[in-house]
Amino acid sequence: MPLDRVCVIGGGAWGTALAQAAILAGRTVHLVVRDVGQAEEINRSHSNSRALPGQELHAGLRATTHPEEADIVILAVPAQATRTVLAGMDPALLAGKPVILSAKGLETGTLARQSEILADMAPEAVPFVLSGPSFASDLAAGRPTAVTLAGDDATQTSALAAALAGPSFRPYAADDRVGVEVAGALKNVYALACGAVEGAGLGASARAALIARGYAEMARLVTAMGGSAHTLTGLAGLGDLTLTCTSVQSRNYQFGMALGAGRQTDAILAGGAKLAEGVATAPVAAALARSLGIDAPLIDAVDAVVAGRADIATIVAGLMSRPLKRED
Repeated sequence: MPLDRVCVIGGGAWGTALAQAAILAGRTVHLVVRDVGQAEEINRSHSNSRALPGQELHAGLRATTHPEEADIVILAVPAQATRTVLAGMDPALLAGKPVILSAKGLETGTLARQSEILADMAPEAVPFVLSGPSFASDLAAGRPTAVTLAGDDATQTSALAAALAGPSFRPYAADDRVGVEVAGALKNVYALACGAVEGAGLGASARAALIARGYAEMARLVTAMGGSAHTLTGLAGLGDLTLTCTSVQSRNYQFGMALGAGRQTDAILAGGAKLAEGVATAPVAAALARSLGIDAPLIDAVDAVVAGRADIATIVAGLMSRPLKRED
């Protein structure tokens, strides 16, 4: 099966960066954006000032406003928009095609993973999940970036990874699609918590403890959903968790810092904050943990802070007063 033509759906920072990486890997790429003006800028000026200001794009990258036939489809829209975007597409364009899902989040209302949404909307598509420690600005600029690409068929996954690998972009093939997907969604929730600790001035020790305990909590959820705890030792687990929970480049970390400083979610959003997937994922993850009977005190805490039911200092004090037990 040829893997030359790539269609990237989503003209935000991450979609643009993935399109840039794919064309640097030698693929023919078209990027699907929302409006004609944005497409014209990319085609004429080789830039996407709305999403990646200051970043020069490859001259061969072509932008359109409608999906076209491709050998590989990469979906790079916000997690809560995935169903709507797929509903507007002809399922025939995706039938039998590898569809790489790059959004990191669980769907509000349904608790669905991204690949479950794809199965609902385009059941004949072949799902793959891309996740790992990566910022769009680094990837678009050609800085070294390594991620995990997970799929159900080892041969197909390895072929896709090879097709997208470029001079500075290295996708590692994996077979735990569920584990990679769940880890990618949950790390954004923990990044909100770590940002809140920073914003509240609670110290680096508290942040390190949150990362470690978040890792253990994530493992409980991943395994309960059928994923492998081993996945969390790699790029999609520890790698992505560490990056997102420690860098001010992370939108979730930034949002958490604002929460920790005492601002309310509505006010942060009204102030023009960039999309932080963890804000929508936190209540969904909390509901999912309850449905599985999994103890997830950190996710519950983030859900409470995001919803304005508690402040981070009170939450941390409550976590510190939980009964002592052996570390798992």
